[in-house]
Amino acid sequence: MTQKKMGIRRGDRVVVLSGKDKGKKGKVILALPDKGRVKVEGVNMIKKHAKPTQKVPQGGIREMEAALPVSKVMLLCPACNKPTRIANKLTAEGRRIRACKKCGEAVDK
Repeated sequence: MTQKKMGIRRGDRVVVLSGKDKGKKGKVILALPDKGRVKVEGVNMIKKHAKPTQKVPQGGIREMEAALPVSKVMLLCPACNKPTRIANKLTAEGRRIRACKKCGEAVDK
C-alpha cells in the first residue's frame, strides 16, 4: 500500500467532523500516515482490559484514545481558530509551509 500524504501532523489542534465525538477539539498525539489515521487527545476513548504485569500488578481496565480516520478531522487554524483546509505556500527562502485557506496565516512556525 502506498503512503498517502496527510496535511495533519502530531501537535496540531483539530476538530472532529462526524461521529459520536462530533465538534470535540483536541491535540493530535499520534499521526499514522500509512494507515490514514490520527489519535486525538481525549477523543474516541475506548476501554482496554489489561492483564496484571510486573509494572501494573493489579491489571484492570484502562481508558485510552483509539485512532480515527484523518478524513473525520479538520485542522484548526492557530490564528483565526476556525476549522480550515490546508494550503501549501512557498516562503521567501523557498521553503514549503502549510497555511490556512481562510486567513492565509502560516500554520507551521
